[in-house]
Amino acid sequence: MMLNKNDKIALVVCSNGKNIEDKDRLEKLESILVEMGLVPVFTKYIYKDKFGCGAKAQVRGEELMSFYKNKEIKAIFDISGGDIANEVLDYLDYDAIKRDYKPFFGYSDLTTVLNALRSQTNEVNYLYQILNIIESEEIKTSFENTFIKNEQTLFDVKWRFLQGRSVEGEVIGGNIRCFLKLAGTRYFPEVENKVLFIEGLGTTIEGLATHLAQLKQIGVFDKISGLLIGTFTEIEKEMSGEELFELVKEYIPSSLAVAKTQEVGHAKNSKALKIGEKIHIKDGSDSKGRKF
Repeated sequence: MMLNKNDKIALVVCSNGKNIEDKDRLEKLESILVEMGLVPVFTKYIYKDKFGCGAKAQVRGEELMSFYKNKEIKAIFDISGGDIANEVLDYLDYDAIKRDYKPFFGYSDLTTVLNALRSQTNEVNYLYQILNIIESEEIKTSFENTFIKNEQTLFDVKWRFLQGRSVEGEVIGGNIRCFLKLAGTRYFPEVENKVLFIEGLGTTIEGLATHLAQLKQIGVFDKISGLLIGTFTEIEKEMSGEELFELVKEYIPSSLAVAKTQEVGHAKNSKALKIGEKIHIKDGSDSKGRKF
């Protein structure tokens, strides 16, 4: 997707309310977006109240729907994360979202929303956190080049194969803990012949083991066509990607193709993935099929 000058974009909070201390960061985000020629429209429900709570789930859901229904809004970016994004799923009108489709961006806990949107509307949305653009000139430029100049910089992800030689299929997934919140619900995406992407921030080795065991137990690893592994921030402070894969291997078939990247996850300079788009990666190529 591509944004044009003077396009209005919505900034929403579907997960945990922001702390009032984040005000400066959000003002910086606003000024950077204005500099780019975009018109940011912030949700009325950004911050936690004095009891540490944000807006109620129904309010957050209705607010998100108001941006979908607003014809002037060209894209929706979630600026939150945490634990409670899945609360809004029951308050969304998926038929209206399909009718008034516009790209939705979010990461981490927004994995729940991204995959629910995919399963309920069949549209493509984006695993990406817009707040990262305040961190450096380079990150800001990558965003601008990708979404305003249409240069695809943020989608040029380098993958390294740990098992198999190629991966092909429609991408689902995101943060592994949050993805599993959808298990057993109508929002869990179809997994047959899909490519599952997983990453984690504070995930421990034991946490990863339990998530992998659950994915195995609900039959995901026997049905997907490939597994993509992003960054597991805490775990990779202690071990290499190869060592991480040794753990993953215990839960997956030996025939399943697996590729790893250091470029998608919770890092500030993380690149983006399109949830719901078909991907085809070959050993020694990036996500566009170009050799490196």
